[in-house]
Amino acid sequence: MKKYLILTLILFINIINGQKKEIKKAEKLFESGDVKGASDLLINNKNLFESADQKVLIQKIYLEAKIDQVNGKFQSSYDKYKQYASLGGKDIGYDDQIIKLTSDIVNSAIEDNAENRYSDSAPKLYLAYTINPETNQDYLYYAAGNSVSGQDFDTALTYYNLLKEMKYEGISTRYFAIPAGEEEEVELSESEYNVYKKTKQYTDFREETSESRYPEIIKNIALIYAQKGDNDKAMEAVKLAREADPKDLNLILTEANLYIQLNENDRFEELMKEAIEQDPDNAVLYFNIGVVNAQKGNKTDAIKYYKKTIELDPNFESGYLNLVSLILQGESSIVEEMNGLGTSRADNARYDELKTERENLYKECVPILEKLVNINQNQEAVKTLMNIYGTLGNTEGFKKMKDLVK
Repeated sequence: MKKYLILTLILFINIINGQKKEIKKAEKLFESGDVKGASDLLINNKNLFESADQKVLIQKIYLEAKIDQVNGKFQSSYDKYKQYASLGGKDIGYDDQIIKLTSDIVNSAIEDNAENRYSDSAPKLYLAYTINPETNQDYLYYAAGNSVSGQDFDTALTYYNLLKEMKYEGISTRYFAIPAGEEEEVELSESEYNVYKKTKQYTDFREETSESRYPEIIKNIALIYAQKGDNDKAMEAVKLAREADPKDLNLILTEANLYIQLNENDRFEELMKEAIEQDPDNAVLYFNIGVVNAQKGNKTDAIKYYKKTIELDPNFESGYLNLVSLILQGESSIVEEMNGLGTSRADNARYDELKTERENLYKECVPILEKLVNINQNQEAVKTLMNIYGTLGNTEGFKKMKDLVK
């Protein structure tokens, strides 16, 4: 019995020594740059490490975290680093390793961005944020933006709402100065800026503070809710955003678009006019007001806005087409009255008056359509103009338009 106990003890000691020997061998392989060799050794000795004591187990987890980090398995790496710390691991280089992990994650995300792999980049940036939520909030902001770029709007909304709750602003300060004897300024770090201000090596020191990102975040929340069809939450978000930045053109347009979806045309028109105050040369804004006035039956105002649209942007095709369509609306009532007339002398006289009115409508449309056709041979304009020429008896114009019909 005594021999059996001694044999068991010797066997146990040999196993422990074997574990220590293999873990040290794996660490040396890793430190020499043979990451695969270190990984294979751990895998091949899996059964040996199953009975490892706490100290060896902690070493193994720490090494696996480093291996995963090098292999780009960042989430697994971070999980193992946390497990290592929770088990009492106290390597002197642990904090530096976590900083290096964050840097590796962000650099990998930047590479993904360069290749438009936004769906791969976003979760990496979010992971970088979770490693240190107090100092890495910028990464959450970029993760949200990349989620939008990757069309993952639900995830983007989650990230943006986190930013909203923490009232993230992302304001940063950049530092500039001009080297002595030179003309162009250079950007300095904050520490360099503070040091050089005390010397004569630089002149014309200046600081540049960025704008708050908070209004943009609220705006994006509103846009995503609007895209998802949740108009109530979208309106709530956009109103909050406009309180922060009441003159932001995109916010005005976002709110206006919500009112269109809610069929509140009067409020939409008010916001379009407010937007024009911010951007008076924007043809789209005038076009939108023209559409709303046309829907409300305000023909005179609608025509005025459509004309302003093509004045500001001579290539705005819809402006021409909507203007012509609005002018020709008067034709239906003229034709209806013409068809209802009899054959009396008075009816014939009225018929001639109506015919002239109809031709005048056509003549009013001709220069508008001709201008559009000259721009790019818009087929709708070509066909409409061909029919008008035919009605007016302009044979040459009719043939010319017929040749342009595709």
